[in-house]
Amino acid sequence: MNKINAAIVGASGYTGAELVRLLINHPNVAITAMTADRKAGMRMADVFPHLGGLDLPDLVTMEEVDWSAIDICFCCLPHGTTQAFIASLPQNVRIVDLSADFRLKDIEEYAKWYGDEHRAPELQKEAVYGLTELKRAEIAKARLVANPGCYPTSAQLPLIPLIKNAQISPNGIIIDSKSGVTGAGRSPKEGSLFCEVSDAIHAYGVGTHRHGPEIEQGLSEAYGEPVTVTFTPHLMPMNRGILSTIYVTMDNGASVDDLRATLKETYKNDPFVRVVEEGQSPATRHVRGSNYCLIGVFADRVEGRAILICVEDNVVKGASGQAVQNMNVMFGFDETAGLMQQPMFP
Repeated sequence: MNKINAAIVGASGYTGAELVRLLINHPNVAITAMTADRKAGMRMADVFPHLGGLDLPDLVTMEEVDWSAIDICFCCLPHGTTQAFIASLPQNVRIVDLSADFRLKDIEEYAKWYGDEHRAPELQKEAVYGLTELKRAEIAKARLVANPGCYPTSAQLPLIPLIKNAQISPNGIIIDSKSGVTGAGRSPKEGSLFCEVSDAIHAYGVGTHRHGPEIEQGLSEAYGEPVTVTFTPHLMPMNRGILSTIYVTMDNGASVDDLRATLKETYKNDPFVRVVEEGQSPATRHVRGSNYCLIGVFADRVEGRAILICVEDNVVKGASGQAVQNMNVMFGFDETAGLMQQPMFP
């Protein structure tokens, strides 16, 4: 079978390394180019020893890539650096962008939250938000897919079906999320040092985190009117994983059993999203290293309210795994190709 040629831009970060781990055994993909900035000229095995022994190209600069020979580009550059680069790519290249640069449809909203003007507004018009399970038809036809943020994936997958079915109120939604430290990226930062993270938990971006408007964008689209949420992320002393605890008020006479039934019906044919049985509480260890997302539904002790718990691996389903899933949809491959690794437990 002929394989498509893939380039990974920004391959020396966590999401780049995870893309290599997932794509190296993909039956339809050949990794033909990988770029890095400071590490250009190095072997991937020297940057990530766990990827040693694989038949991989050396890391090069973006200018050294023959883009006419590339079918799919996974862009893992930092936020704010992606728009101009993607705008420079030839039309033959399809793109999955793992940064936040094309996630917000409103370029004024982007400028407000990311502190800089949008540098490719024409491209923004064609970008498709890549929440795979809920956007397949649009993703299949897209040239540019904006891969969702890790927190928004864990919030929107449980919430959007319930809002669409008018079973929960769009008001008063509270999203309390906890993430592993890989979500902060691989660049050295004081807040990611072992001594800062170990034996501790702390909230950050309180009331100001950029994933808040991304979540609201998806919920507002589902509801048909603006929706605002309270979203607070926390950093946990673990490498990977996200657990989002979501508090909602039920609406139109819906019960907790109704919420669970709607989510089960919505995702009954989806290979990676599973609604657990009543009384089961999903944990990050249940999805570690996999592209799976587990959702639990609980009654709150407060009458009329429910608690949703959603877990995912932030580097896989929250980033690189969902990017591969989106690529599979874009090219008509089996959606599970390259992604059937089972969770690592314990």
